[in-house]
Amino acid sequence: MMRRLIIAVACSAVGIAGADLPVRDVVLYKHGVGYFERAGRLGPGESARLDFKADEMNDVLKSLTLEEKGGGKISGLRYDSSLPLPKKLEEFPVSIGNQQPLSATLDQLKGARLELRSAAETVSGVIVGARHSLATTNQPEREQVTLLLDSGDIRNFDLGAVTGIRFSDPKLQAQFQDYLATLAQARSKDKRSVYIDSTDSQARDISASYMIPMPVWKSSYRLVLGASGQPTLEGWAIIDNTTGDDWTNVRLALVSGRPISFISRLYEPRYLARPEAELAEEQALAPVVDTGTVDERKDGEAPGVGGGVGSAGVAGAVSGAMPRRKAMFRNENRPGAPPAPMAMPQSMDVINRISQQSTIASTAAARELGELFEYRIGAPVTIRKNESAMLPFLQDKISARKLLIYSDDNSVHPLNAAEITNSTGKTLDGGPITVLDAGAYAGEALMETVKTGDKRLISYAVDLGTRITTKFESKGQTVREIHLNRGILTTRNAAVETKTYTIHNVDQKPKTLIIEHLARLGYSLLERKPTEKTAAAYRFEVKLAAGGTEKFAVTEEQVFENSVTIVSLTPDVLVTFVQNKNLSDAARKQLNEIVSRKQQIAASDAGARRLDEQINAIVRDQDRIRQNVNSLNHVSAQQEQVQKYARQLADQEGQLASLRDRKSALEAKRAALESELNSLIEKMEF
Repeated sequence: MMRRLIIAVACSAVGIAGADLPVRDVVLYKHGVGYFERAGRLGPGESARLDFKADEMNDVLKSLTLEEKGGGKISGLRYDSSLPLPKKLEEFPVSIGNQQPLSATLDQLKGARLELRSAAETVSGVIVGARHSLATTNQPEREQVTLLLDSGDIRNFDLGAVTGIRFSDPKLQAQFQDYLATLAQARSKDKRSVYIDSTDSQARDISASYMIPMPVWKSSYRLVLGASGQPTLEGWAIIDNTTGDDWTNVRLALVSGRPISFISRLYEPRYLARPEAELAEEQALAPVVDTGTVDERKDGEAPGVGGGVGSAGVAGAVSGAMPRRKAMFRNENRPGAPPAPMAMPQSMDVINRISQQSTIASTAAARELGELFEYRIGAPVTIRKNESAMLPFLQDKISARKLLIYSDDNSVHPLNAAEITNSTGKTLDGGPITVLDAGAYAGEALMETVKTGDKRLISYAVDLGTRITTKFESKGQTVREIHLNRGILTTRNAAVETKTYTIHNVDQKPKTLIIEHLARLGYSLLERKPTEKTAAAYRFEVKLAAGGTEKFAVTEEQVFENSVTIVSLTPDVLVTFVQNKNLSDAARKQLNEIVSRKQQIAASDAGARRLDEQINAIVRDQDRIRQNVNSLNHVSAQQEQVQKYARQLADQEGQLASLRDRKSALEAKRAALESELNSLIEKMEF
């Protein structure tokens, strides 16, 4: 069986390998992609092969760029389809299963011409069939193929005695080779190959560049502080080689920044649904029985049956037509906006190498790339596949000063911090910082990306030698300004609040403290000016004496406006505004006129209420008297009392008439006063 397997593979071997192009340049970005450049020399007629993972193909097809030096031209690219293996194998005329005997494979190709070679002879013929006989007591296991020879004879051949097999049909031979090549490529389920074909028959140099998904490179720093001398900042880049290739002596660059990038589904076949449209079926004609003529048919008139069917067929085809669908664009990262151009590395020959004395093995050259920043590692880098490395990219003296920072009211201790000013001339990528002070570990901090000349505060430990307490005071609201316009009274009010920080320096050495005071929306500072301001806080710098206590007060005010219609205010409320010291004399005089009118109107309203009370009391008494009269009318000898009640009712009616006249006069007076007030308010402004 082993011999037959070797024969089968040997007769179907296919050269599917192309020349590998080693990786020469790698540029890693912060947004999940990497730029790769491969280059190599190809022999005459040789194709180049690039191997990728399946999930990298979309980016490869979107970004692959090729260059051939030496006069040749790229004729095209070939790459493995995204179809699953069973789907790919469906198109072949043969199927080979696991541990399938050769006879079972040949039996699927009945009718194909086959050439058999053995030590005794070489024969060719058409396959009639093949069979596999299991071993018995009298006979070993055998495989046989039956051929129809050119002579017309049908013969059985033992495949165990055959030394070579070949299909006479070149097309079938090629299909068999392609089948085996497909199986070979499928051994790596995640591997996809791209083949670069060229028209050049001479040896030539070729380079290929592309973008693929990559882990973001990570940076970490060491800040070395000392009792004297300028601090040193050391930066290391953490690189992960998750590709399937070794990086051997590659030129490596690291780019800080996040250009726009997205995934476009280019690798998967995309089909467009189309409408189905068919011509209407023609109806068969039934036999016609002639019953004689009544009128003659005019020239050019179509027969009734034929014309009807033809017309219906055209109408059906037109009405069944469907409009075309618009093409769909799919963007998985950020729909609606066109992508920003991707920053690509320039030629390696134009990069200035920067060297400097340092304690680490190598440094990186840095340069601006538009809105991005690049660190280029000075020495060639070697990282094996599926390995990671940590490479130094920065070691510079940096401007930094030690201080304390306090921003949390829930803590009584500030934090040890350092104010870093980026004086390196390079952009510092964000990352963790390990702080070393006087040769010992002092703590850790996090830093965002810092541009050249910018500065950051990093806090790395709690200072137990300083205690801070806070006290809050509020003076309530005061009216700063009063304005009146078209009957709307607007007051500008202020609420003043003070927060006092009491700082006690326990240590016997002076310190510098930065207080981060929350910048609240709508509040502004009084008296003090901050050293600097962030998006969320004011920063105040306070010098602390050795073993001393310092009080630091921050006063703020919130100014806001209230508006109300002046006619809705009572005279008592208006009097409080008249008495406000911030009101001008002219405004106070005008406001007093309104108060006077409002008081007169209030007096009229009070008089009207008193008259209403008197009227209501008389009406209630009249109701009582009438009830008594009704009761006495049914009792004899009570006429004198009834007459008395009648006179009393008559007197009360006179009183009611007088009271109602007085109320009407008050209402008229009130209306006149209100009219005067409205006219006065309409004209008044201050």
